[in-house]
Formats: sequence, structure tokens, C-alpha cells
Amino acid sequence: MTTLDVRAPATTMAGRQKLTLVLLLGAQFMLAVDFSILNVALPVIGQGLGFHLSNLQWIATAFALAAAGFTLLFGRIADLFGRRRLFLAGMALLGLSSLAGGLATSPGLLLVARVAQGLATAIVTPAGLSLLTTSFPEGPLRDRALGLNGALMSAGFTSGAVLGGVLTELLSWRWAFFINVPVALAVLVAAPAVLAESRNERRPTMDVPGAVTVTAGLLALVFGLTQAGEYGFASPAALVGLGAGAVLLVAFWFAERRASSPLVPVAILRRPSVKWGNLAGLLAFATETSLVFLMTLYLQKVLGYSALATGLAFGVLGLGTVVGGVGAPRVIGRLGSRTTLITGFAVQAAATASLALLGASQGWIWLLLAATFVGGVGNMLAIVGFMVTATSGLPDSEQGLATGLATMTQQVGITMGIPVMSAVVTAAMSVDADVLGGVRVAVLVNAALVLLGIVVSASLRRKPTAAE
Repeated sequence: MTTLDVRAPATTMAGRQKLTLVLLLGAQFMLAVDFSILNVALPVIGQGLGFHLSNLQWIATAFALAAAGFTLLFGRIADLFGRRRLFLAGMALLGLSSLAGGLATSPGLLLVARVAQGLATAIVTPAGLSLLTTSFPEGPLRDRALGLNGALMSAGFTSGAVLGGVLTELLSWRWAFFINVPVALAVLVAAPAVLAESRNERRPTMDVPGAVTVTAGLLALVFGLTQAGEYGFASPAALVGLGAGAVLLVAFWFAERRASSPLVPVAILRRPSVKWGNLAGLLAFATETSLVFLMTLYLQKVLGYSALATGLAFGVLGLGTVVGGVGAPRVIGRLGSRTTLITGFAVQAAATASLALLGASQGWIWLLLAATFVGGVGNMLAIVGFMVTATSGLPDSEQGLATGLATMTQQVGITMGIPVMSAVVTAAMSVDADVLGGVRVAVLVNAALVLLGIVVSASLRRKPTAAE
């Protein structure tokens, strides 16, 4: 077979592939919106259902615990028992849990619905991403699909705040749940005809010790991070959670070394593309999502913006991520994923650092809009570069595992960034009791973490190979 014969299919998207792309991107966008759609509505939900103010954080925490804690496990289950089957089960659970959340009449019922939504996200995200990577051959087509996926996911994070504000203000907070139901139903109807089943030919036994230790470790880690964001890293709950998470994840590593059919083969974790790629992805997600938190503080506490106006301001960031996601495949095609990662982090770092110049007058909004747009472009270049790197050079039989690791990185990064930046702001404010000063310090720390992403990305080889 000639080189032309090999490459031609990899640059032309077939009709079925286009339908697959639309279906999977729609599902991933909905999941991304779900992460942030309730943030603006939390005070209203608290009033409507009788949540105590101190317990409002559990609406977000319950979701984050389930979404991050079970992602790796369900990614591997998808490899073993069928990615389409898990994808459909997760979408069904998402539709039912969203309906239950919208109909909830007590705090307990709402929290159960949020846990179920988090579990649905842990099922659908790695299954959908592995269906995406196995539906498109490694190269330009997969890069394009991952670029669009990254753009829509990041746009979903930012547009969720806008949509949540609009629905809450015009209709009811319950519609932040109900809106998922028709979308999930549409995906369930269309998916069997569009998506082909994908699973490993060989079904090894499930690694129970590995599954228990990694799931419990991630749950403890995410719990510790959320408690740190609420009460500080010195709080007993945060210290216990982070310590238990570290111990359990170390136990997971040793369990995998001894397992005959490990949940995550140690050889894969040692691959530079997986190891350094996921660390770069962790920094990309942690820095950008926490920057949104910092700019929310600035807009509301310093400039006096309403929650809805704040959400609308982040529409510019969403536009930047779409531009970055659409352009990322071309950049990767010309520069390679390693250089794209470095370039994206460099652009993001420069844009983030410029936000340290923000002042207390309304005119500074123009710097915020320009910097978040440019930073969004750079961040999306880094995220798509991470996704391509972390899933390259692996056979289809391991794509569920690779995408499960990448999704876990995404979930933990999103959860980790805000507590860290919150602690920095609190520490800075304890010195001068100035919100703007605290935000400026945290912005510089954020930019420094982005620069660390450049160092991590430079550790990658120019072109990951199957031998890595």
C-alpha cells in the first residue's frame, strides 16, 4: 500500500464520521455546561429548598466528587464492556438525574441528583472521548475532532454561567436541570443508529484492588481540595482528605505493579506522552478555570457587576476558546503537539500576567476582555495539544484508558485550581485586606503555574511514538 493510500482516508471525513462527531460533540458540550450552569443559581436554590448558607457548596462538591472520583474506573470499564454501551447508560442516567434534580423538593433529594449527575459525567465523558478517538484515525482527522471537542467543552464551561443566569432570571433554577432532559433523550434516540460499538476483543478480569484504591483516593483528594477552598488548607478536613488521598493513590500504584490485569498498566503511566501530557493538561485546566474564579471576584467585588453581567463578560473568553479549538489542529499539523503546547502556554501566560495591571475603575474591563480572549485562545491550544499527546501512540484497545486518564486530569484540574487560587487570595488579603490586591497576587501565581506548563511541555519528545 502506498503512502498516499494510507493518508487519504485520514484527511477526508466520511458522512458517518460527521454524524458521529456532531452527536459526541453535542453530548460533551452539554456535560461541560453542567459543570457551571448552577453556579449563578446557588443562592436562589438555597432559598427555594432551604439550604443553609454553609451547605450550599455541597451542590457543587457532590457533583465534583462523583465526576472526578469515578472517571478512571468507568473509562476502563468502557474498554472492557463496550464504549457505546457505557455511553448510552451514562446518557440515560444523566437524563433521569437531571429530571430528578429539577423536581427536587428537599436538599437531600437535590444532592442525590447531583451525585447521580456526577456519576453520569464520569461514565459519559471518557466513553464519549474514546468513541471519538477510535472513530478517527490518529493524525489530522483526530486532531480536528479533538480540537472541536476541546473548543466546545471550554465554551460550555463559560456559557454555562450565562445560561444558568438567564434561565434562573427568566424562568426558574429548575430549568438548569430540565434543559438536559430533551438533549439526553435526543442523543439516546440517535446514538444507536450513528455510533458503532467499540470494545476490546479480550476481556481481562477487573482489577478490584486497583479500582477501589484509585476511586477512594480520588474521592479523598477532591474532598480535601474542596474543603481547602472552603476553610483553608490548614483545616482538619482538608488535611485529612489530602493525606488520605495521597496514601490511597500510592497504594494504587503498588497495587497496579502486582496486578495480573491492572486497571492502569504501569507501563502506560511511564510513557512520556501520557505522564508529561497529563501533567500539562492538569496545569491547563487548573489555571484557566481558577482564572475565571479570580475574574469573577474582580468583576463582582471590585467593579460591582451582577452575576448575570459577569457571566456575559465571560462570553468573550468562550469565543477565544472556540477560536483556539478550531485553529489548534492546523497549528498542531504545522508545529506538532509539543510545540503547540509550549506556544499555547506562552500565549496564556502573557495574557494572564497582563491582568495583574487591572485597576478599580470601570475602564479596566477592556483589558479584562482582551486578555481573557487571547488567554482563551492560548489555553485551548494547550488543551488540544494535551489531548492529542495523551491519546497518541496507543492502540484502540487502550483508548478508553487513555481518555479516562485525560478526563480524570481534566476533572481534578478543574477542582484543584479554585481552592488553590482561593487560598492565595485569602492569604494576600490577610496582609492588606484588599480584594483587588489579593486578586492581583493570585493572578501572578496563576501566570507562574502557566509558565510551569511550558517547562513540563518541553519534557515531551517532539513526536510521541508507540515505543514511548
